Amino acid sequence: MSVKYITHDNLRTLAGELLAAGVGVIAPARPARAPVEPVPGQPSGPAAAVDYRWLDRVEDLALGEGLPRRSLKEFFLPTTEELLSFRQVKGHVEFAERPPSSKPRVILGARPCDAAALPVVDRVMNWDYHDELWMGRRQAALVIALACPGVDRSCFCTAVGLSPATPQGSDVLLTPVEGGYQAVASTPAGEDFLAQHRARLQEPPAGAAGQAEQFVAQAQELVAKNLTLDAARVQGWLEANFEHPFWNTVALRCHGCSACAFVCPTCHCFDLVDEVEGIGVGSRRRNWDACQPALFTLHGSGHNPRPQQNARFRQRVMHKFMIYPKKFDAILCTGCGRCIRVCPGSMDLLDLLSEVNRLAAGSPASSDRGAA
Repeated sequence: MSVKYITHDNLRTLAGELLAAGVGVIAPARPARAPVEPVPGQPSGPAAAVDYRWLDRVEDLALGEGLPRRSLKEFFLPTTEELLSFRQVKGHVEFAERPPSSKPRVILGARPCDAAALPVVDRVMNWDYHDELWMGRRQAALVIALACPGVDRSCFCTAVGLSPATPQGSDVLLTPVEGGYQAVASTPAGEDFLAQHRARLQEPPAGAAGQAEQFVAQAQELVAKNLTLDAARVQGWLEANFEHPFWNTVALRCHGCSACAFVCPTCHCFDLVDEVEGIGVGSRRRNWDACQPALFTLHGSGHNPRPQQNARFRQRVMHKFMIYPKKFDAILCTGCGRCIRVCPGSMDLLDLLSEVNRLAAGSPASSDRGAA
């Protein structure tokens, strides 16, 4: 396991070298904008939000500026993509499949909750069918994660078996230390990457290891205060309580808008649609979908097995914390908290999990998220 040190300036220089070499770089960034002259006496507008973006220039990098609004998912499972095209030629139809993408890419500064989601989704993408498009992008990507200091009270990675510095899903993990980052390779690909770019790396200075350990310990302590969860006990309670009265009112505020699923790094539902694009030509496309809208489970007969929003929200919770763990031995959640932050109904998954945890333990009601 290689442990190196890279300064802030050298990391930006490295990003620039990757771009110059034609390697795609995905990183937390602000959108490039032409400079706007400030109006005297007028307050400046809000800063553009940080999101993962294809980097055009190093100046747009926004490493360590909080959690990007959206997850990395769309760079591996696009919101919409063509799977194949078709055209009618006289009495038959010709098909042309879209080949997997293999453009090399480096993801720089991924938060651990986003990097950790990738191997979780790998399981379902290689279950009964090998998804070539997903895996093509996965194999072409090298992931450099950046340890997180903890964002706010919606973070709960520690409750689902991860941490603000988990190496899961990353090839290299950066941890902030004085003047730069400690860089630790966690895969052979990460080792190779550090070796290839050793000109930008140094041996860790004295005290760097201790600073990295302190950073991680403080982040771990901060996030762990938000929620303590016995995942195995919760899974058992969910499996045994499909019809529990708890579910009757749990989603009264849910709009069924799917904002939670669309920002989630592990939600992966999609729909397949054949779209006609002209006379005798068209394409089959894969589009994001989610289990929360009523149409998701509406049968052609008109019957809907989940007619109420409570049932649909129950499915989301069951899938993440019981169904998926039972099948793949992994929780379908990395604790990023985005679902809480974007919910227009102010539904708080941490409150719900705290209540399920309480019910599973047979404990009195508690409003304290940290109560086990």
